[in-house]
Amino acid sequence: MLKKIPIHQVQLGMYLQSMEGSWLSHPFWKTKFVLREVADLEALLTSGVPAVWIDISKGADVDTAPAQDGLVQDLVDEPQPAPPPPAPAPAAALARPERVSMGSEMGRAAQTINRSRQAVTALFGEARMGKAVDAEMCMPLVEEVADSVSRNPSALISLARLKTKDDYTYMHSVAVCALMVSLSRQLGLDDAQTREAGMAGLLHDIGKMMMPLNVLNKPGQLTEAEFDIMRSHPMRGYMMLKEGGAVPESALDVCLHHHEKMDGSGYPQGLKGEEISLLARMGAVCDVYDAITSTRPYKAAWDPAGSIQRMAQWTGQFDPVIFKAFVMSVGIYPVGSLVRLDSGRLAVVIDLNPQNLAAPHVRVFYSTKSKLPIPVQQLDLSNPAVGDRVVGRESPQDWGFTHLDDIWRKT
Repeated sequence: MLKKIPIHQVQLGMYLQSMEGSWLSHPFWKTKFVLREVADLEALLTSGVPAVWIDISKGADVDTAPAQDGLVQDLVDEPQPAPPPPAPAPAAALARPERVSMGSEMGRAAQTINRSRQAVTALFGEARMGKAVDAEMCMPLVEEVADSVSRNPSALISLARLKTKDDYTYMHSVAVCALMVSLSRQLGLDDAQTREAGMAGLLHDIGKMMMPLNVLNKPGQLTEAEFDIMRSHPMRGYMMLKEGGAVPESALDVCLHHHEKMDGSGYPQGLKGEEISLLARMGAVCDVYDAITSTRPYKAAWDPAGSIQRMAQWTGQFDPVIFKAFVMSVGIYPVGSLVRLDSGRLAVVIDLNPQNLAAPHVRVFYSTKSKLPIPVQQLDLSNPAVGDRVVGRESPQDWGFTHLDDIWRKT
């Protein structure tokens, strides 16, 4: 039996079913567990969560909970602030957040990224220890990512691209989750399908938790034997999720088949064309894009626009219809791309114009005529009064630029 109680009534021994308020204020990456640790209770009481739902058939009720440790009891007895307004209705019943500018979303996206890093690190850590994955516990993370993508997809996707070598495996999953959500909306999938796609993106690489760390994090090229080990990660992940029994079939499918290719040259089953599900074809594009635009233990990141251009040339790998939709979702010149303007100036893309992907918002910072930096200027190239336009992408490596991320991240 479920019961909603205010936060100051929470005690050790209670079974937490869910928490009210924004997921970003929740002190745990999961819910649905018995509250046994004093440290966990302290974190919950000081988190700002206004109320929780407990299941009294699986844990203590308000009147039956054991006495608290002295320190925690002091926290419980302290005067509590007035609770905030009631939590909004479930996401399925809400309209999508209104689109905002890149600058307006950056702060919230960064907060979601940081929270997601902690959650996925904990989730994957438990998977490495053999614990079952509960998809329902992952859904709040997917919802937060989806909300950020609705407000401005480029913010979270671009920040997730800045992962380090050490947290690549974890943040790659968050990035693919966001890319899958953005692509789903570009393809016109409904909210339920979009959430399933996001969940599939989040869990697609969980099989890498079963890979030897010396192979997973090897800084050099893999041997054929090591590559064979790595190619087992889709099946290992599929079996891990299947054994847990609480993961949607769509997520299982993407986990198993995100390395299949349209021409049948992929793995593990060599599927081709329509034999590969829609979500798995989507996952293949999102997985590769984030991988090649991220710094890996064995290679430097490719620039976003250059990555799109190269992917377009890989005939037979991707579904062309899905790839076209993907480009529409991230942009011809994704955020962070270096572009040359008709005026001879170089600029970094800082936001997209959904109505005209060829005319993004940019920050101009360099003159190809003088070959010198110029005062930084922000332009909306869709504004006719600006009088300039993109004439092509440029390679940051060719120009020796290593600071482009600093330019587009400025708000």
